[in-house]
Amino acid sequence: MIRRARGIYEGRNKSSAYKDLVWTVATSSDTTLDIEGQTKMTLDTIQDNLIELGSDKSRILSAQVYIADMNDKPIMDGVWKRWIGDNPENWPQRACLGVFLEGNVLIEVTVTAVAQSL
Repeated sequence: MIRRARGIYEGRNKSSAYKDLVWTVATSSDTTLDIEGQTKMTLDTIQDNLIELGSDKSRILSAQVYIADMNDKPIMDGVWKRWIGDNPENWPQRACLGVFLEGNVLIEVTVTAVAQSL
């Protein structure tokens, strides 16, 4: 009943699904990018992960955004708004937290979404 999608790191998966819920997490695979580039790459990966387990960004219920520098939040917000779209029916609940991230990672995003009916 639980479905899991392997990621590249040992000991954890990039996504999991149970019944009609999907959870996924992503960071940018290119940490040489600035906050705008890392945010775009991270959100595109979130969308790919959701699709892999039968959902998509229009079905996100909740999102947590972790950024290394809260001064970058306005830039991240701009990328987020373009990515999530103009339809308020598709906007999830979202929290943004400033945290210490490893290496040159500037953003990490985790979401919970509803899967499409199987």
